[in-house]
Amino acid sequence: MNPPDPRWYKDAVLYEIPVKSFYDSNGDGIGDLPGLVQKLDYLKDLGVDCLWLLPFYQSPLKDDGYDISDYYRIHPDLGTLEDFDRLIEEAHRRELRVIADLVLNHVSDQHPWFQEARADPASPRRPWFVWSDTDRKYAGTRIIFLDSERSNWTWDPVAKQYFWHRFYSHQPDLNYDHPPVREAMKEVIRFWLRRGLDGFRCDAVPYLFEAEGTSSENLPATHAYLKELRRMVDSEFPNRVLLAEANQWPSDVKAYFGEEDEFHMAFNFPLMPRIFIALAKESALPIRELVAQTLPIPASCAWGVFLRNHDELTLEMVTDEERDFMYHEYAKHPKMRLNLGIRRRLAPLVDDDRRVMELLHGLLLSLPGVPILYYGDELGMGDNIYLGDRAGVRTPMQWSPDRNAGFSRADPEQLYAPVIINPNFHFESRNVESLRRMPPSFLNWLIRQLRVRRRYSKVFGRGTIEFIDTPHPKVLIYRRSFEGTELLCLFNLARAPSAVELDLSGFRGYTPVEMVSEAPFPPIGELPYFLTLAERGFYWFRLDPPAASRPDDGPR
Repeated sequence: MNPPDPRWYKDAVLYEIPVKSFYDSNGDGIGDLPGLVQKLDYLKDLGVDCLWLLPFYQSPLKDDGYDISDYYRIHPDLGTLEDFDRLIEEAHRRELRVIADLVLNHVSDQHPWFQEARADPASPRRPWFVWSDTDRKYAGTRIIFLDSERSNWTWDPVAKQYFWHRFYSHQPDLNYDHPPVREAMKEVIRFWLRRGLDGFRCDAVPYLFEAEGTSSENLPATHAYLKELRRMVDSEFPNRVLLAEANQWPSDVKAYFGEEDEFHMAFNFPLMPRIFIALAKESALPIRELVAQTLPIPASCAWGVFLRNHDELTLEMVTDEERDFMYHEYAKHPKMRLNLGIRRRLAPLVDDDRRVMELLHGLLLSLPGVPILYYGDELGMGDNIYLGDRAGVRTPMQWSPDRNAGFSRADPEQLYAPVIINPNFHFESRNVESLRRMPPSFLNWLIRQLRVRRRYSKVFGRGTIEFIDTPHPKVLIYRRSFEGTELLCLFNLARAPSAVELDLSGFRGYTPVEMVSEAPFPPIGELPYFLTLAERGFYWFRLDPPAASRPDDGPR
């Protein structure tokens, strides 16, 4: 790979992959690490920079791998440590980085640590978990999985005590008040970073510590420990990245950057639902207000921005009114809802509207932060709301119109999940092979957009943002600026064409150049600049200065 830039993540595009869902190399119906290696060229050609792998560790798979029973082993269905090492080697050879999920908060109840702890009150493992004789401690702590859990405490008949869990009752929380637990998780991190991993997406970080009389979220002790992890990673494994999953309100999420001494990146959970609210209400205001709340952040830090992922479209960090509105607009069928969220993929969520999908990706790739794509969304893949839990958005990747969508040579009944055969999203038409052969396809459109974004990655990833006022409430307009390069982004959220007049007097003599086609528009003069945007249309412009003042080294 090229010499490392310590802030490489700020310019990257991430691609999220459940290994079991991507490609099956041995015909057992389950995707695996060798299969992922075979598809690295596709990912390189797509234009992403870093792969984010969902949990691949040993697990009973009651929660799709987020219930880990051994941090140091790979689930045998997915491969071996040797397969992992080859993946890292081959990815780095293609200048692709790889980060992995790290579940810090809890383990599987099948983990030897918990089995030892529950078997004997005198076991040295007993204090590795949070026990109580009553289920009334920490009463101020909310229940996250409202659809399936009635309490954060579960009675264990072997231990004859209650154990604490923020998620499913088969996932006991680790006790971070116990120093050996804190050191054990540091060793897990060291193990994988020594094997060449480029960092971690750290799961459920707000919940590591508990305290009576609090919400047991975002506690000072949690931040103190996360700073310990960051110091260790920076000193022992420079140029690696830590990405926080902290589904919290903006002020609380921003705290996970610390003073550039906690996480390098954090998901921008509050922004994601407001993009869809803005779309449905045809109003730029929800996006403008939320971005203003999430900036500024420390210079070396970055938001992870996304449209969809492997979980439900979470509506925890919206108002009750906004949640009701989202359900009405995007989840009319009860099976589309889960916990406080919507379990849909992107294309069916927006009724497979090509204009909307392009508009949303235009936003995703140009707003401040690191864009994160979910596997298959580049194809407009559908989902299956009749599969349990979140499985409906984790179906096999669609590679070709052949049997099993080209995902596996196994019998269809043997697949870990059925492929999508809904007529509107059938794998015979929504697959990599077919879409790559159609120049106007959404996949090819997105590849072109990603190539443009790569040319301007530092502007989009590191530049400032300034919203431009317009009397038209349905049009969102902002400038992105970095080291002399000026970009102008316009988005029509309306279901009809919109005309806008812009005060661009500060750029008199500059020429707006549409960034995909490199087509110049009329130069900016003294009068307001007039533009018409198509229904759900958008533009990315580069503002080129007059020839006499044009810098020689700007990106083109």
